[in-house]
Amino acid sequence: MATSSSHRERAPVSAPGPAYRIETARLCIRCWDPLDAVPLKQAIDANLEYLRPWIPWATDKVEPVETRLAFIRSSRARFDLDEEFVYGIFDPGETEIIGGTGLHARQGKHGLEIGYWIQEKHAGQGYAAEAASALTKIAFELHQVKRVHICCAVANARSARIPERLGFQKEGVLRKWVANPSGHLDDMMLWTMIDDEYARSTSRGTPLRAFDAMGRTILN
Repeated sequence: MATSSSHRERAPVSAPGPAYRIETARLCIRCWDPLDAVPLKQAIDANLEYLRPWIPWATDKVEPVETRLAFIRSSRARFDLDEEFVYGIFDPGETEIIGGTGLHARQGKHGLEIGYWIQEKHAGQGYAAEAASALTKIAFELHQVKRVHICCAVANARSARIPERLGFQKEGVLRKWVANPSGHLDDMMLWTMIDDEYARSTSRGTPLRAFDAMGRTILN
């Protein structure tokens, strides 16, 4: 059952982040809960063929719900330890999983990397860009990083349009960087935004509300 923001503490608190819940114009982005295991399995199973060319974990194998639960528990543990921040993307009422996203600690202590995936039936509606813009703002304003990265396969033109649209700079191509489901290594594009560029980016003006683990407003 979704928790209405009208019941949340309105006054910002002094200690920032991490953001356990982020509300944007059209999305609820929140950390995964064990109760999400079944709908997450259903969403992934329905989109394996669509995601397989671009997502290393989207293999031919249909995983049991216990595997999805183990992923959620592991992700939540790392979230609670401030090590990595993996989120589900939901509609505002949290009735459906639209996709997944996260702030990943893969780029050194001064940076975070944004990843995202969207169910095929929700593709082309700007949800990935909305989520990525929100997490860009969270990364710079709450986590106070110096840079944010987005990586995508060279052939994934749709995904590449997102960092380009948000004002990220293409750093180059990482050759044979990530294994695809067939076991071959794909080239990846690396896009980066640094803190000085964020000050002039569209993401800075992204309307959102972010809440901590106690439901207190930490960014508005």
